[in-house]
Amino acid sequence: MKLYSLGRRSTAPCMVLQFKETTVMLDCALDMSTLQHFTPLSLVNDENTSHLKLWTTRELQDIEGFSSQNNLKEIAGKVFIEAQPECCPPEDCLLDFSTIDIILISNYHFMLALPYITQHSGFKGKIYATEPTIQMGRELMLEMVVYAERVPRISKGEMWREREVLRCLPSPLCDLKGAKSWRPLYSKHDVKAAISKIQNVGYSERIDLYGILKLTALSSGFCVGSCNWVIESDYEKVTDFKI
Repeated sequence: MKLYSLGRRSTAPCMVLQFKETTVMLDCALDMSTLQHFTPLSLVNDENTSHLKLWTTRELQDIEGFSSQNNLKEIAGKVFIEAQPECCPPEDCLLDFSTIDIILISNYHFMLALPYITQHSGFKGKIYATEPTIQMGRELMLEMVVYAERVPRISKGEMWREREVLRCLPSPLCDLKGAKSWRPLYSKHDVKAAISKIQNVGYSERIDLYGILKLTALSSGFCVGSCNWVIESDYEKVTDFKI
């Protein structure tokens, strides 16, 4: 048995369990802490943010091509990236998502990265969640997309991701790791396509996975529709994941 942790932060869990030639993903949360590094999205015109000056240093000006792609702005003494906000999906360097047989969702907070996996990785497996989790997760993802689309941003460039640029920036930007793996938010089409692939499961309902594992969703009380997934073989209980 192998267990992978693909989540970038403890608050955005994504675990993958490989057992008896089956691969099970437990939750696929989206790390949205990256949003704090981008200039705020305002639905109304704000004079305080609409005429911000570019932030730069002599060291950055010496980097070839940076001046034409500079989209760094200073607000209240802190430097932000003025571009389309990006989030950090689960890591895909340890495991090919197309090999995942099944995704188990425990609650609607931990399913926000689902469109990145179902629409852009060749995933062909099954997805299970309770009905409240499916409905509330869909509304939450669509709300995020609608808000982002109301305040479109045109990025001037991607040089802020380069290590030679990041090291010249003030904290916390200079400490960023894995910025090249950040992704813009998905579309409404991606959300609807991902949700359409989820199969509804009830509490205490037993699901047979290719005759190898049996899966059961038990109420966890974390939020509406949340559950703990119990994974069992024919002879023993493999594990009991609690969130």
